[in-house]
Amino acid sequence: MMMTNARQAAIERARACFLRACWLDVAVRKPGNVSQASPGHGMQASMFVASAEAAAGALFEPGLRVGARIEAAVAATWAVAGCNTNLGILLLCAPIALAVEQHPHAGTPAALRAAVESVLATLDIDDTRAAYRAIAQAHPGGLGTAPSEDVRDAPSVDLRAAMALAADRDLIARQYRDGFADLFALAFQEPVQPAGCGEAPADAGALPDTATVAFVQRLYLACLGAFPDSHIVRKHGERVAQTVMTAAQAWRERAGAGVALDADPGFAAWDLSLKAAGVNPGTSADFTVAALLLSGWIRSCAAPAREAANGWHGS
Repeated sequence: MMMTNARQAAIERARACFLRACWLDVAVRKPGNVSQASPGHGMQASMFVASAEAAAGALFEPGLRVGARIEAAVAATWAVAGCNTNLGILLLCAPIALAVEQHPHAGTPAALRAAVESVLATLDIDDTRAAYRAIAQAHPGGLGTAPSEDVRDAPSVDLRAAMALAADRDLIARQYRDGFADLFALAFQEPVQPAGCGEAPADAGALPDTATVAFVQRLYLACLGAFPDSHIVRKHGERVAQTVMTAAQAWRERAGAGVALDADPGFAAWDLSLKAAGVNPGTSADFTVAALLLSGWIRSCAAPAREAANGWHGS
């Protein structure tokens, strides 16, 4: 019974960390992405908050396999949003959710990564079938065809093997192949998030403090500046992705020097220009949410009682 209680408490903490990460995703301006300050791409911030609340139940449902979590969470998202707001987030967070359930005491980055690897090692063809159905329903922007293991066809390999086939062209698929190596490196490249990142907002429309805003923006720019965004590549090509990546590197340098990016009109102007061109660094946003989940979970392990009591559980 004690282990059952520990597992349930871990699931609830992880769920709260996920919802907090999704709130931060839109509470903080991240150029090209939808935020409370700047809607875009035909979407509003409220759609992303509603999607997170809807998806969280399935994503953290005890006993579900990774594929089933992804499929049920996508279905729940579409029921409230009517479009794809979070497929990449769900693909990244489903293995983390199961890892926390199976290893509730994984309270260090190394232990958590080992837990995620153990989940990836047990993925099977049923996970592939469910994930393919979810991807087909979400129909992400720029989704093309693949010569082998196309999501529209019946799969013949387990989900990790299927993702490995797409790893050279898709950053999220690469995480399945490589044990989430890039994501863990991003999440823990600097000290675990400041106190503001671990404290719940009073409501979903609240704004984080300046330290939290700076942390999230550095995280986002670190990803956007390190990899050509897969979503941009699919929709606009490698050249546009490289241009955005170069711009992100310059803004990351300024953020690292302590510049408050929101105080610079150029930062908001870059955001608006990307949206005007239809350029959405969606993969970098997905990475930011998943990295916030990882670092938030590690922080919560230091004070589980406080996090369980104060974590934002949705409205």
